[in-house]
Amino acid sequence: MPRHLLKVSDFSKEECEKVINRAIEIKKNSKNYSSALEGETLLMLFEKPSLRTRISFETGMQQLGGHAIFYSIKDSPLGKKENISDTAKVASRFVNLISARVYKRQDVRDLAKYADVPVINMLDDFAHPCQILGDFQTIKEKMGRLDNFKLSYFGDAYNNVTYDLMRMCAMFGLRMDVACPKNSEYSPEQIVLGEVSEISKDTGAEINIVHDAVEAAQDSDVLYTDSWMSYGILESEEKDRKKAFMPYQVTSSIIEVAKSDAVFMNCLPAMREFEQTAEVIDGPQSIVFD
Repeated sequence: MPRHLLKVSDFSKEECEKVINRAIEIKKNSKNYSSALEGETLLMLFEKPSLRTRISFETGMQQLGGHAIFYSIKDSPLGKKENISDTAKVASRFVNLISARVYKRQDVRDLAKYADVPVINMLDDFAHPCQILGDFQTIKEKMGRLDNFKLSYFGDAYNNVTYDLMRMCAMFGLRMDVACPKNSEYSPEQIVLGEVSEISKDTGAEINIVHDAVEAAQDSDVLYTDSWMSYGILESEEKDRKKAFMPYQVTSSIIEVAKSDAVFMNCLPAMREFEQTAEVIDGPQSIVFD
């Protein structure tokens, strides 16, 4: 059976560390890995657009000696013109890996169920594992460690990035404060809270849902936020979402509450004066573009 990566907790802590350490090694000595994926082909299925996801996957395959095929399913979603099982089986005959960036979590899970090759989730509405692995690589590069730190998340907590951040922090035994509105529309799903709670029992992690940004920022090492208007959210919702999330905007005053050497992250795309001020994202503590 092929091994899939659908959410970050599909890997163990040790496997995540291995992936991160290998990524750092490849980054430092890329020439040594220029043929690591020679003869390998990756199929990238995109229903939900992304500049960074396509660039990173396609460039990564090329730099490692492999080949990536981009296929847009935006106008013909998975399962619409043929069964997902058929798509998975046919693709498995031609490629070595399948990756998918889709709206619905079940679609990528159905791909994995029927594919004969590994499936990588590039994003769905439940998880964003590659983003979080990349974020933790950056944290290790900047802080030199992946233990004994606090991560604080601000804003929309009913989303894939928040969920996989919670899973990752739980696996690594960290403290994470999620600052979000009390409205369940913007809070983590119960299924995620349950999963994180179970993981934390074994690791000693402390994952908290709070509703005050200053409280969340106290003694934090990493301050993290995500777009308030992600792909697929209607422009008509912007006014209500901005009103709900403005108390969780990361400002210089929020940064000042955190540790003096704290870093700021946003998985992008970012809108200045929405989820964070320009002063923060363009400031000295921002590692958004690292």
